[in-house]
Amino acid sequence: MELLRQGINLATNPKHTRWICPLLLIADAALCGVIIERIPYTEIDWKAYMQQIEIYIKGERDYKNIVGQTGPLVYPGAHVLIYRLLHKLTDQGRDIHTAQYIFAFVYLLTLGIVMQCYRASKVPPYVFPLLILSKRLHSIFMLRCFNDCFAVLFLFSAIYFYQRRSWHLGTLLYTTGLNVKMSLLLPLPAIGLLALQALGSREAITQAMIIGQVTIAYGYPFRKRAPSYFSRAFELTREFLYQWTVNWRFVPESTFLSKPFALSLLAFHASLLIWFATTRWIKPSRRSPRQLLKLLIEEPRDQDEMAQRVTPQFIMTTLLTATTIGMLCARSLHYQFYAYIAWTTPFLLWKAGFHPIIQYALWAAQEWAWNVYPSTPASSATVVSVLAITVFGSWWGTRNDVHDSKPHHAVVEGHAHTE
Repeated sequence: MELLRQGINLATNPKHTRWICPLLLIADAALCGVIIERIPYTEIDWKAYMQQIEIYIKGERDYKNIVGQTGPLVYPGAHVLIYRLLHKLTDQGRDIHTAQYIFAFVYLLTLGIVMQCYRASKVPPYVFPLLILSKRLHSIFMLRCFNDCFAVLFLFSAIYFYQRRSWHLGTLLYTTGLNVKMSLLLPLPAIGLLALQALGSREAITQAMIIGQVTIAYGYPFRKRAPSYFSRAFELTREFLYQWTVNWRFVPESTFLSKPFALSLLAFHASLLIWFATTRWIKPSRRSPRQLLKLLIEEPRDQDEMAQRVTPQFIMTTLLTATTIGMLCARSLHYQFYAYIAWTTPFLLWKAGFHPIIQYALWAAQEWAWNVYPSTPASSATVVSVLAITVFGSWWGTRNDVHDSKPHHAVVEGHAHTE
């Protein structure tokens, strides 16, 4: 019985993550080395990225003329800066082996930050192995070298600093990720609500200004071709091919390509955001949605108390649910989009309050579905089903969350203190 109690304590007591996380990181670092040395690299977008960077280096600044083997450049300025550096570090993109080890470092750095975000949210140790077991996630980083890897790094870096009340730095990092890939628009509504409650209207507006100014700064090299740059880098009307969809293969192609289907998903997305915003994301304010809007024009007397109720766990839950809602309602998910899901699902399944066995079963079903290539009606239905269970489960699991007004203690040197 004593051994059983110790085992349960080891699996459920968040204090043990202090030493479990380094062990998992070391194990995963070894696994990364094995993957790079033993599993063949698969070319998908790397050559196209490098071809586009070479055109940029030659002086071209019109996005319409910056093209590679997969088509024109469609990513913002931070992507260009990062891959220009990678172009230099990898012998103009020819040294794939070095590139893979750079991406292994990015993977491990991101994993370490994700673990610290989980620790600040007091996630129990039994959840943490799910962070290192994904076959598809390792593939996205080390065998594909997608730019989503950097977007995810900056997203969780922003969460890390938001949890520690470093809002300006967090927003700078978030905006850098947004300027790597516009997928990071998904958590933006949640960031706005968090900033309003944690900082007040004036500072929330400051965060919005940081996002705007940093975005303009990343686009500065393309200022003489600004219409071309913004229309390509932040294209909201992009066409999607049925052959590459991971999530809607079980829908007929005619339906997938139809305008009513696209508009229905958009409406569903907006409805879910409003639902979560009005029933979950404004809880720290202890106000109705109408009363919350008044905070935009006046500073409340209880601003400090409200800010204390925006806890690290609440920040994590809010941003990750917003991202997952976006993934659920996406017109088309490609395999690299799993980078945004793989480290999000374990946390939200835990927040949903599912039994650990159910959490592991849902994670395994999701992992299976994302490793089926090409996608099938069964695998795509599984992708959408697990995302839906994650979204609605997290809503139900947070129904009784109470954000008290006790002083919040920031996370210091990786130790999660009382919220």
